Formats: sequence, C-alpha cells, structure tokens
Amino acid sequence: MTGVHGEPGEPRGGGTGHAAEEARETSGATTGLVLSFVRAHAGEAGVEELLRRAGVPFSAAELSLPSTWTSYDTRIRLFTAAAEVLGDPGVMFRVGAESLRAGLNASVVVLVRALGSPRQVYARLPRAVANFSTTSTMEVLDADATSATLRYRLHEGHVHSRLDCDYARGLITMVPTVFGLAPARVVHDECESDGHPACVYSLSWDRRSRLPWRRRAGTDPELAALRDQVRALQSAATDLVDGEDLGTVLPRIVERAASAVLAPAYLLAVASPHGGAPLVHSAGLPAAEVPGLTARLLAGEDLGPGSVVVDVASARRTHGRLAALGRADGGLGDERAMLAAYAGHAAAALDLVMALETSRAEARRAGALLDLAHGLAQAAEAPAVADVVARALPSIVGCGSSGVLLWDPAGAVLRAAACDGLAPAQEQVLRAADLRAADVPELFAMLTDREPRVLTARGSSTPMRELLTALDLTDVVALPLQAGATFLGVVTASWAAGQTADALDGEVLTRLRGVGDQASTALQKARLLETVRHQATHDALTGLPNRVLFRDRLVEALAASPAGGHVAVLFSDLDRFKAVNDGLGHAAGDELLRQVSARLRAAVRPGDTIGRLSGDEFAVLVPRLAGPGAADGVVARVAAAFGEPFRLDGIPVDVGTSTGVAVHSGEATDPRAVAERLLREADAAMYRTKHRDRPPAPEPRTAT
Repeated sequence: MTGVHGEPGEPRGGGTGHAAEEARETSGATTGLVLSFVRAHAGEAGVEELLRRAGVPFSAAELSLPSTWTSYDTRIRLFTAAAEVLGDPGVMFRVGAESLRAGLNASVVVLVRALGSPRQVYARLPRAVANFSTTSTMEVLDADATSATLRYRLHEGHVHSRLDCDYARGLITMVPTVFGLAPARVVHDECESDGHPACVYSLSWDRRSRLPWRRRAGTDPELAALRDQVRALQSAATDLVDGEDLGTVLPRIVERAASAVLAPAYLLAVASPHGGAPLVHSAGLPAAEVPGLTARLLAGEDLGPGSVVVDVASARRTHGRLAALGRADGGLGDERAMLAAYAGHAAAALDLVMALETSRAEARRAGALLDLAHGLAQAAEAPAVADVVARALPSIVGCGSSGVLLWDPAGAVLRAAACDGLAPAQEQVLRAADLRAADVPELFAMLTDREPRVLTARGSSTPMRELLTALDLTDVVALPLQAGATFLGVVTASWAAGQTADALDGEVLTRLRGVGDQASTALQKARLLETVRHQATHDALTGLPNRVLFRDRLVEALAASPAGGHVAVLFSDLDRFKAVNDGLGHAAGDELLRQVSARLRAAVRPGDTIGRLSGDEFAVLVPRLAGPGAADGVVARVAAAFGEPFRLDGIPVDVGTSTGVAVHSGEATDPRAVAERLLREADAAMYRTKHRDRPPAPEPRTAT
C-alpha cells in the first residue's frame, strides 16, 4: 500500500542509524513485506542477495521494523531486486496480494475489518495510505456496493515504477478477502509508467454470499490478524521489559509504537523520575519542531489532523503521553484503542524500569556511603577530606554537582577546596571565588544561625546570584559544617538548569546532613593532625621551622639543585641574649626571639626558609643563589635586620648577631650528607665570626 498526502523532503530522523541519510517516505511495513516474501520463497540466501543487488544502507532487521522509514528510491530498488532474485517480473503484485493474508501490520487488518465492507475500506483508503508512504496521492473517483474507481498519482520529483503500481494493485485487489469475499477484479488501463497523468484502478467485487458466523476460524483474516496483533503487543511488551534503563526503554517505546499504529512520526514525553524537564524521544520529526510539539502534547492541545494521542499510564502512575503523528486525516478508523493498549504495556515497562533504577540507585548510594567512610578514614588532610566528600555527594544525594568550601578564620573568607560535576570553566570560577560574610548575606546568616540554606539564582543576593549564574546553577542546597561551636565550612549539593532540588525537609537535606556530619568529624580530625604535625616540625615560640623541618627542606633544595646551581646556608647566633634573659627575665627573652624571627622573615626572599634550630640560634636556607659571592649580600641583609634596637617592655635593647655562611655549588649526589656538612660548616663559620669580632677579655688583676 503506497502513497498519499505529504510532500517528500528532508530526512526527519527515526529509528535507525541511517535516518539522517534517508528521506522518511516509505514505512518499514512495506519493506518488511518484501523481505518476508523473498525469505519465504528463496530463504535467507535470497534475502542476502536481495540486499546486495539493491545496494541499500540497511540491514534486513532494520528494513523489517515498521518504525524504519526509507526513501522512495530505496523502496523501488528493493522491488526491482526482488523481481530479479525471484526471476518474476510480476512478483510485486503477488507481494501486495499476500500482504493482507500474511505480513501486513495486524492492527491495519483489524481496522480494515472493523469498517464493515469493502466499499467503506476503499472510500477511506486515500486517508490511510500515509501510514505507509508520503510520496503519492490517492483519491476515490466513485464507489458503490460492488465497485470503485481509484486514482493514484506520484508526487513530482519521483519517477514512477511499474513495480510500485503492481504492488498497489495486488494489495487493493485483496481488500474483499478480509470480509470473506473473493478478491476484487481490477482493470488498470491508465498507468503513469505509460505516460498517463495518473494510475487509474477500476475495481469490482461480488456481494457478500456467506454470513460471518459461517466462516471457518482457520481462514478468517480478522481472527488471524487479531492473533497476530496480540502476539505483536506481547512481543513489544517483552522487548520493552528487557530494557535495562530509561535510556534504553524510552527510544524503544517510540520504535515499537509502529506495532500498534503505523505513522510517519512519533513523539513520547514522560516525567523524569529525578524531577525537572520531561524526558522526550521522537522519530520522524525535525529536531526544531520537537520542543513545541512536546509542549502542546503535555498541555493536551491538538497536534494536527490524523494525530493519535494516548496517556502512558499504569495502575501505579501516569508517566506521560505518546502520539502518532503525520497520518493525513486519521487513517482507517479508531486506532486510538490500539495505541492505548500498547501504551499500557509501555507504562508497565516503565514501572519496572523505574523500580529497577530506584533499586540500583539505592545500591549505588550504599556503595558511595561505604566509599565515603573508607575515603574519610584514609584522608589525613583537609583538602583530601574535601575531595572525598565532593566526589561522593552526587551518588549519595542525587545532585548534578557538589562542592566543599572551607572557612579560613584568619582571613574570614570561605573558599572552594573541592568540587565535582562542574565543567572546567565553572570549576575555575568557583575556585577563584572568595566569599566574605560582609559581602554575601547568605554566608553571614549561615555563620549566625548555622542553618542550611536553599540558594536559587532568582532569590539570592547580587553576589550569590552572579556566582550561581556563572556556574550555570539554579538550585543549591548549602549545609554548614561545624565541630561544636567551630565553623569549618560549607558543603553544597547543586542542580543545573532544568533540574530541581528537593525541599529542605526532603531526602536531599537528610542525606546531606549525614554526609555533613561525617565531613565535619573528618575535618576536625584533619585539623588536629595538622596541629600535631605542625607542632612536631615548628618552633612553638616563633612558629618557624625547627631543626628537623629545616634539615628536610635543605635536603630537598640540594636534591633539586642543577649542575650550575648554588645553595647557601646561613647560621646566626644572637649576641647578648643571655644578658637579656638575666637582666629582663625570660619573658623578655621570649619576646626578643619573636621579634628576631619577624625581622628575619622581612629580610629574606619569599622562597627562602628561616628556622630556629635551638635557643638563640637561627638559620637561613637560600635555595637559589646566583653565585657563591651572592651569599655576602644575604649576610648583609641579615645583619641589617639587627641595626635598630629591639623594644622589650618599653626598653630599647641593642642586640647583635654573628652569622656564618656555607655554600654548595652544583649537584648533590648525596643530599643528606651534603646537608649535614653545610650545617656544620655554617656553624663553624658563625663561631669563627663570633670570636673574631668579640673584644679581647680584660687582663686579670693580681693581688698585692
């Protein structure tokens, strides 16, 4: 059955991978009949030869799907190849004649039978052929109880083939057989292939001679079609249930809709189980038209002549809507019931898949919680804790992206420490953002009441709105992290445009609180460990690296020094430190050491390391020295730091220093040994300087 309303045009997309290359002009219901006929008469080898001769970019399985639409050219090439493979120039008449008995979509046969008589079928035939082809127009010139005249015209841009005409004649000849009558007689004197403007078919058939209840079940086309339709729906249901997830099932629902209603295009829109925009799949529609049609479909608006729209609903829930489109003026009859029956199977499949996805999501969430616990147990530093939490949140909470921002109490600023799910550009924006309570009201409120917040692009302050817009986020749930009264930071679960966050009292916040509690505990532990490590490697009085850390940094600098590099170590000892302790007390001595460390920090470069090795002994590591002679400049800067008196309890006190220096040039084959040597040499140089510059001791008096 070919042709009717609709113009040939650009490819519309569809159920196969070749849709972008083929115009949607011929339904798979037609190409599938050809393959089925050849298979029945020449086996699989005949089908393979058919495809080879036709040279079409489709497999036999694709061409057998009712949802696969191909071009008119593909159809004619298949017709031609079938005639060649079977050695029968008139084979397409036989294909058409057998279509109603075996192979044609069962729902079409049922609808044909429901019309009641051949006359009604022929009268409505022009309105139905768009289910099969969009390249021809058929019209009824006249029809009565036992005869009809049909005119069939191919649209411009296509070359008429006699094989196409033979197929159409064979099919319309068999319409009376659906009603238990003999095939119609067809007179075909005018054919486009012979130069006529159109093909004209004059049909006549006998009146009904047997009552319906006297027909034998085994030869009743309607009963056979009903059985085929049941099998087709069962097969479709099984195929849908076999889908592993929504990404598999939704396209399959569209693909298998042709088992219920043949149409050039289909549109499916169902609610997302995760909220947000509906999930939409289509076949045969230009991408630009899909959003508008989807909105009209969900709003219950008319989608045009011949559209069939049903709800995809089960006993548990209504998932969405399914539409068959582009079917001229409505096809053969009330096909809505057939599409609704199929939609019921689709809804049951969606129930099952969503239940499976929920189960899988719970399993993923449990696994993510376990990974979170293991990861936090191994994370020893705050950045590592933040990274573990950010990576776990999307699976646990169900958000699109996540972040952990840590509070810097010294700078009174909140900064991103880790995030997950953001594009690189957005991640860069987040990490560059410094959020200060004075500038961001939401942060100030969170510091005040320590309560979570739902931040939206519309309802937030200007700084927060600008940040959310730059991050392409519309909903963010922010939960404060705290240990007792100490504010540690914020953990966030975020949703991009088109997604929706649950309310504050929903599961999102409950899960977020659980993760936040674990994160707070891990951050508190990490800070305690950081404090312990700092105390083990730094001087408690001045905060400078102690001897252990200074030596480690010296070893690292020597290991990294190139062949032409120079590394210097300065060793300084305070003059008159004992006098300060004895004269002003140990508190004044401690204050002196703190002031000395501050002046030394100011005297050296940012990359240099100052360490307090013991008592009043300080050392300076200069890892990238221009040359051995450049060390004298560093010594001069250190000496200059003691040029002004120190004020201790309001008293100016002059304190000097003795400094020795040692320089290593080139690579260090054994950095640890070289480090120990440099420290000894610098210490010795300092000792020589101290005793060289010390005034001679007074001569002892002798008794008289």
